[in-house]
Amino acid sequence: MGSPHADEPSYKKESKEKLKARLTPLQYKVTQEEGTEMPFHNEYWRNKEAGIYVDIVSGEPLFSSLDKFDSKTGWPSFTRPLAAENIVEHKDQKFFMERTEVRSKHGDSHLGHVFEDGPKPTGLRYCINSASIKFVPAKDLEKEGYGKFKSLFGKANPSH
Repeated sequence: MGSPHADEPSYKKESKEKLKARLTPLQYKVTQEEGTEMPFHNEYWRNKEAGIYVDIVSGEPLFSSLDKFDSKTGWPSFTRPLAAENIVEHKDQKFFMERTEVRSKHGDSHLGHVFEDGPKPTGLRYCINSASIKFVPAKDLEKEGYGKFKSLFGKANPSH
């Protein structure tokens, strides 16, 4: 993922056929059909390793472990996006309630929802499906094309 020029990222969505071939059925259902994975039975809800989370479809950076917290909901939760320019919000009125859906800008992936019941400093809870994201450990940021985020984690790469 990433581009050959780290300072000139190019995040794109592949064709439906390529996505179906590359993604797992759950990743496809969540990102392309606005599905939801099971709480407490997903890849990243308990991940405490330092690094960033990127869109599984396009590779665009979305969230950081530095903003991750345990919301007790069983899904990865963040207080803010790492790169707000890569997040798009839409009103979602499915299931007889009004929520704010969170999507990736370039991949147009359904990520989850944002709620106003998170901790300080933002008061927000970005509740994200693990199936819509890929974790890139801090130690691999340069290698994976996300070197510009390496300085966030310092030399010790603290876990959260």
